[in-house]
Amino acid sequence: MNQEEIKKILPHRDNMLLVEESEVVDEVTAKGRYTIKGDEFFLQGHFPGNPVVPGVILCEMMGQASCCLLADKVSNCTPYFTKMNNVKFKNPVKPGDTLESVCTLTKNRGPFYFIDAKGYVDGKLCVSAELSFALIENKD
Repeated sequence: MNQEEIKKILPHRDNMLLVEESEVVDEVTAKGRYTIKGDEFFLQGHFPGNPVVPGVILCEMMGQASCCLLADKVSNCTPYFTKMNNVKFKNPVKPGDTLESVCTLTKNRGPFYFIDAKGYVDGKLCVSAELSFALIENKD
């Protein structure tokens, strides 16, 4: 999926749409990619002279890639983070890097979806987390 196709699934838009392309590998696994350009809002001041992508943004990138697994379920719903467990940061992600997310659906209960997510740069693990989402119906 390209960004235009992703926009049909996710409610995020410019400055917060943090997945450039995604692919559903199988029924439980999706991959996403985002290249850090260096001019993103989240790098301004984090850290001057040594910009590093904040951990919460890395989690958001993986979360957005995860939601591509739910494409057939998000119609008229918004996916909200409900939990992040066992988040670990192994290596920094910097401008010029492409974060490749690998997200695996581990279970779901009703509107809740549980994902094992990992983020890599050039095959090197940078971040991992257990994420959960709730798909909440939009009210007009």
